Amino acid sequence: MADENEETMTSEQEEGAQEEKQPRTAKNTVAVEDVGPCKKKVVVEVPEETIKESADEQYRELRRDAVLPGFRKGRAPRRLLEKRFGKETSEQIKVKLLAEASEAAIKDQKLDILGDPEIDYEHLALPETGPLKFEFQVEIRPQFDLPSLEGIPVTRPKLEVTEGQIDREIEQLQRWAGVWTPREGGTVERDDQIIAGVRQNLELTDEEKAKQAAQVEGKTEGEPAPTYLPEAETKLDNAEIYVRPNGFVGSVPVEKLDELLVGAAVGDKKTTTVEIPKTYFREELQGRKVNIEIEIKEIKYLKPAEVNEHFLSRYEVQSVQELRDKIRDNLQARLESQVRENMSEQVYQYLLDNTKFDLPLDIVSRQAHNVLQRQYMSLLSRGLSRQQIEEQKEQLQAGSEEQAKQLLKTFFIMDKVAEKLEIEVSEEEINGDIARVAIQRGQRPEKLKEQMERDGSLAQFRLDVRQGKCISKLLETANITEAAPEEKAGKSKKSKKKSAAEPEQGKAE
Repeated sequence: MADENEETMTSEQEEGAQEEKQPRTAKNTVAVEDVGPCKKKVVVEVPEETIKESADEQYRELRRDAVLPGFRKGRAPRRLLEKRFGKETSEQIKVKLLAEASEAAIKDQKLDILGDPEIDYEHLALPETGPLKFEFQVEIRPQFDLPSLEGIPVTRPKLEVTEGQIDREIEQLQRWAGVWTPREGGTVERDDQIIAGVRQNLELTDEEKAKQAAQVEGKTEGEPAPTYLPEAETKLDNAEIYVRPNGFVGSVPVEKLDELLVGAAVGDKKTTTVEIPKTYFREELQGRKVNIEIEIKEIKYLKPAEVNEHFLSRYEVQSVQELRDKIRDNLQARLESQVRENMSEQVYQYLLDNTKFDLPLDIVSRQAHNVLQRQYMSLLSRGLSRQQIEEQKEQLQAGSEEQAKQLLKTFFIMDKVAEKLEIEVSEEEINGDIARVAIQRGQRPEKLKEQMERDGSLAQFRLDVRQGKCISKLLETANITEAAPEEKAGKSKKSKKKSAAEPEQGKAE
């Protein structure tokens, strides 16, 4: 027991003398090298002395709480602690040293990293003697110079509201308020509506015909009629059909439907065969042939509403001139929005064209994967089968990679523009923009914000608001020239994506 007591006293003296954590006496050795675009390999060597100091600290902390048989709390000797907790403590020391050393290396080397360093903790072990050597790779923010942000050349399209545009808007309002009226004694015209009896016969494949025959042959008395997919014949008694170049008869899309029906009269029958596209949203009809018979029962035309007191009251005006003035204001606001969008696109394109830098390939790959996933789900929701999407895989992958590069490049550029122009977004601005969006959607602002926080879209919303402020600031000092009235708006190149998406791997703050 004398030896144990002596060691306990020594431990107590060590604990009292080194109660507070002491700074490391030895420095780590760090080497950094390029291993790809925006990617660095960091090699770190932690001196043996530092490992020993870290171990001493860990065991002092362990001694304070450990309870071993025969020793009071805080009095257990280190050799027994090492015997009892050595493996677990060694792992804790290793993880702590790797975390501290990697963090210090990134800070000392001033590496502006994206995401966290990838360190293989599992396959690294503390050496019994000598230094701890390890390496890791990090992706860093691209380094580049912005072009001049003052005097950006921008053409302002000159768009004006004309009397003809106002006339067309009023005509559209009259159509929206119009009534479908029977066309007595006439024939079908384009844009009419007909009421018809419809028979649709699906042409069966040889395999389906064989299956049908087998079912009929094997049917016994009292059994239900044989069924198979798809249904061979469909009848519609009073189908509404709109006479348009690309219309629908029931659920079947028919190209050049107007050519088939224009000139027909009540009582006429029209037939056609349709080959449904393989991309059609209803899977059971994809790539099938359908024979269609249409028997016209009634013909209607859209009778526009008259511009009278009742019509004007729908739009809260009392005279035709007041209606025209209201439409003029709405059209002017719409044109100004188009002009603003066009000028913003020119600024984006100027920045993209005049800023050159490499992108982190791993982040591009991950961003492209996310873009591809969104495209995949979108195509599925539009009715394409997985096989059809696979047939377009190469084209989709190429497009998603290009879109990912565009998104990332725009993000990094606009992030640096915001930093250079010292543009920030306050919580009040965010709440104000959310309130405007909520009003448009008929939602309560606080509910919309909660939803955005839950689905992760609030961070992107902040980026979009900040980006909008950047564009406004750049347009203040832009070299703007007026386009001639006959020139079309949108003549400049457009960036493929206005909204700069934050890298998916981690926030680049």
